[in-house]
Amino acid sequence: MTSGRIIGAAVAGAVLGVGLAPAAMAQEKIVTIARTLDADKYDPHISTARSAAEVLFMTGDTLVVLDYDMKTIRPNLAKSWTISDDGLTYTFKLRDDVTFCSGKKFTAADVKGSLDRWQNMPKGTTKWRAGEYDSTTVVDDYTLEYKIKKPYSELLYQMTQHNHTVINPEEAEKLGEDLGVKALDGTGPYCFSEWQPRNQLTLTKNPYYDWAPSFYDNKKPMVDKVVWKIVPEDSTRVAALETGQSDALQYVPWWAVPQFQSNPRFNVSKAEAYFWTYYIGMKISRDLMSDLRVREAINLAVDQAAIAEAVWFGLAEPANAYIAPGVLDYAEGQDLSKFGYDPKKAEALLDEAGWKKGSDGFRAKDGVKLAPLAYGNSSPVAADVLQSVQGDLRKIGIDMQIQQWDATVVWGKLKTQDFDMYTMSYPYVSAGDALNLYFRSANMPAPNRMNWNDPETDQWLTAASAALTDKERAENFAKVQKKVHAAAVWIPIVHEPLFLISGPKLKPIKAHGNYGAGFYKGLGIELKG
Repeated sequence: MTSGRIIGAAVAGAVLGVGLAPAAMAQEKIVTIARTLDADKYDPHISTARSAAEVLFMTGDTLVVLDYDMKTIRPNLAKSWTISDDGLTYTFKLRDDVTFCSGKKFTAADVKGSLDRWQNMPKGTTKWRAGEYDSTTVVDDYTLEYKIKKPYSELLYQMTQHNHTVINPEEAEKLGEDLGVKALDGTGPYCFSEWQPRNQLTLTKNPYYDWAPSFYDNKKPMVDKVVWKIVPEDSTRVAALETGQSDALQYVPWWAVPQFQSNPRFNVSKAEAYFWTYYIGMKISRDLMSDLRVREAINLAVDQAAIAEAVWFGLAEPANAYIAPGVLDYAEGQDLSKFGYDPKKAEALLDEAGWKKGSDGFRAKDGVKLAPLAYGNSSPVAADVLQSVQGDLRKIGIDMQIQQWDATVVWGKLKTQDFDMYTMSYPYVSAGDALNLYFRSANMPAPNRMNWNDPETDQWLTAASAALTDKERAENFAKVQKKVHAAAVWIPIVHEPLFLISGPKLKPIKAHGNYGAGFYKGLGIELKG
């Protein structure tokens, strides 16, 4: 059998349309999780969306994992590892008791096959998370040598991310581009069962699973099925949780968090460590965004504190840097004067740049109106942020236009050169994690959607990644932070917290911060009684 399809839950229920006939409910333990967005696909070597990570963490495993503190590396598929003195060879001793959902026995050849597939992909994927990859050698069925061309001090941290998920390479070869669409054979607690894009994705318990990370109390999946249900509307998700149509939520509208915190029927868990920043990027290769003064003016026109209060109900921290303070290699003492609310200075910069206000209140130059086009996904938060920024920019004469796209479309739209600005939020485990993803020239046009093409940045990122000491790594990442901040290519909006709410049917679930996938491996999902 392959990972295969298993018929999902029968459709019932007034709010979510998910549920089972009473007889079936008595036989199966089913948990429904409502969320805002779907992914375009669930391929670990291509997908970068959090919605993809949520599923891939549950359906697959990585060699190592992150504990709740987001700093401690723990074993997963690898029982132990050693690193050569030159930092170029990692030797992993693997578990010998792991089985894929298909029933295939896991060996070192599957790790090699997964890595070879990933590294043979064209640019634009997230291959940098593997370091400057050289080769993988299968020493024996349960010993693997992983070689890189340059030392990479963040390699083990990157190996905790969903892009390092080990898949069944034979099935991947057979499926081709349908991997993560029609099927996905992994070794995680749950198996990829059935996906109805933009509706729901059903996972079923991996019957073989018995190799949970040490920080989980439950060593096996505790429910038969997990149904991820797409519910874009905020009030509908809240109503679903309140009425039992949904059993747990991470995508809680911010206005609803206090009411769940005060209701003893629900348990609200806040991740103890979490790094997730909301920002608006500017594509500097576009005519309207090419002038630094315009980008600085746009930054100074945006009132982050007001947006944090209005959109996040004061639960998020207004951002004045691209990366949250406290994360590994955050550069202290940076000049962040380009960020912060100063509309008068913003207007002066636009005047200096030659953008003059017309009788309609909007600015134009050489017959061209200053009306940048902004893309965003269709989430309510994205809508609120874009509309708030649109209002701020109109006060200084910029007529920002907004287009929002469904989750199955937006990722493709964001790879084009058809927009001036875009809104995005992103998770990271370190400064290097964030900077390597968004500011490497090799990552244009996505996820480097600004078209930031700077040889010096590439050089510093490479030097930081190859550093042999913490000091050298931090110094090089600090140079990058200073330069990209000076270029004002993003508008940092807020640093978000992560809340996870479990309903009356469930035992409390402890939120995990890795990549913003609060349920992480899904092993904390358990029914009461």
